[in-house]
Amino acid sequence: MFERARWSRRVGVVAVAAALLAVASCASAPAAPPNPIAVEQVPDYYPADYQQIIEGSKAEGGELVINSGTAKENWAPIFRDFQKKYPWVESILAKESGAEGYQQLLNEIATDSVQTDLMVVSSSQGWNEFAAHEGALAEYRSPELGHLPEFAELLPNVYAMSLDPMGMVYNTALISNDLTSLGDLADYAAAHPGELDGKVVVRDGSTPFGFTVAYAWTELNPKNPDAKATFEKLLPLSRAETSSGIQIEKILAGEYAAGFLISSALGYEQEERSGGLVKFVLPKDGTLLLGRGAGIIGKAPHPNTARLFLDFVLSDEGQRAVAEGGLTAYRDGIAGTQGLRSYQDLVKEAGEDSIVVVPFDMVPQAEVEQYIARFDELLPG
Repeated sequence: MFERARWSRRVGVVAVAAALLAVASCASAPAAPPNPIAVEQVPDYYPADYQQIIEGSKAEGGELVINSGTAKENWAPIFRDFQKKYPWVESILAKESGAEGYQQLLNEIATDSVQTDLMVVSSSQGWNEFAAHEGALAEYRSPELGHLPEFAELLPNVYAMSLDPMGMVYNTALISNDLTSLGDLADYAAAHPGELDGKVVVRDGSTPFGFTVAYAWTELNPKNPDAKATFEKLLPLSRAETSSGIQIEKILAGEYAAGFLISSALGYEQEERSGGLVKFVLPKDGTLLLGRGAGIIGKAPHPNTARLFLDFVLSDEGQRAVAEGGLTAYRDGIAGTQGLRSYQDLVKEAGEDSIVVVPFDMVPQAEVEQYIARFDELLPG
């Protein structure tokens, strides 16, 4: 059974700096071009019997339920265009999914009471542990796979909806230096003793996502032999939070001066909205690219609609909507399109030597526990 306790941790309550966000200027990104949607039509490389999936979806009541940590702003253009393509899907519910979401889904599967169709999360360790349970994932091979890079299939039956960079955010009113790497942040702290004590924020290493990004940056970052040393310089200055949203909110409010391993899904948007108050950086000493995995849940109540949705987000139409929502599309053909972000553009921006694509490999539990213990040991008491 999935051990819920291994990821348990007290979640603090944060007061959002609403007033600050309200007055922040909104520098608009270039508008994305219209996304032409072929209503109820699929590419000619789809199998001849795909129409059965479409007809099956029409009989499922027009509903879709997703467990996800993806923000509603990121989802908006994806849902809009999916419902344009398949207009009978009138209701899409995206439920927030934290560390407890894996166990909840397994309980539903075990008791034949599944209420969720898909899970969309960015956690290699969490996905591996969930997928290891028999019946947790429905078997489905998307017809889009032959038109995507090899890394599109993160695990059997788990596909990358997007490939998002993890970056660093800092408050320019508190740190005036131009920071380009986590090493720069560590050097700044060393040059200003005491200034950043307790003023740096990192993702909670005991959560599936927090462990995934921390472990990948320190242990799977072959282009930076100093990664672990840099990390161990920053953790004693840091406090842990449970989401990128909380990290950025507190950086905006000035509670923290900087944070690292923050998802670009929020980082880019908040940089644009803040009017220069915060800066989002792709670290030169290691920009992690983490797949936002999507998989159909075993015994899903709307399996055909789930298949349509999964194929859509992997398609050319869907990847354009993914990029419009502020996530990073990786399908060829999206690169260089005004107002959209893509893997190809990211490589140009960050530099190929900085890019680390996070593998979806299982880390042995003993190593997980040892790593988290060291992570917590280095955080201030």
